[in-house]
Amino acid sequence: MRILVIEDDTDLGPWLRDALEAALGGADRVATLDEAETALKVRPFDLVVMDRRLPDGDAVSLIAKMRMLSPRPSILVLTALDDPNEIARALDAGADDYLAKPFEPVELIARARAVLRRNQLDQKGVTSVSNLRFDTFARTAYVDDQPLILPRRELALLEALMRRAGQVVLRESLDNAVYGFDDEIQSNAIDAHLSRLRKRLREAGCRAEIKALRGIGYLMVE
Repeated sequence: MRILVIEDDTDLGPWLRDALEAALGGADRVATLDEAETALKVRPFDLVVMDRRLPDGDAVSLIAKMRMLSPRPSILVLTALDDPNEIARALDAGADDYLAKPFEPVELIARARAVLRRNQLDQKGVTSVSNLRFDTFARTAYVDDQPLILPRRELALLEALMRRAGQVVLRESLDNAVYGFDDEIQSNAIDAHLSRLRKRLREAGCRAEIKALRGIGYLMVE
């Protein structure tokens, strides 16, 4: 899962990014509408959490543009505006939900999960390959129904592969799943993470395999 946070506040923005990443998956943060439009062109996002008031305009203008994307991200708007007409304007533009500031962290995560669920990000919810099972909403892996605990980046890799089990996943897609815009990526970083992931899967008794197609990508097979 990939999340985009659009928030110019230098304290709230990084906190939102870190909180959402810890609960749901990889997150990137930008501070303006212009930066957000660039980010949305570079990679697809599953969820966008955005402030209404940004330095270069009202975020409602971006909501309408995001409705045209395919796949279309779920949109959660954060607002200090308590005018019902303004809230209705954001929802009418295409936002899935809004959250009034100030808010509690537990409500933020709950609202984010709710909009993802309503938009049926994962219609099946659970993907299985051989005796490996991945709950794509809870982001939890199981081997023979036993939980498999993985570091964050290995979990992100496994999720990307399981979401497209049996299909080739390009290296670029794996980079996008694991790293944010601000991360420095070494040339062999994905290979190193995949090597460790393969070892953990073998040690857990997993019969599914991650196969490499040299110069192209990887795929998860039985």
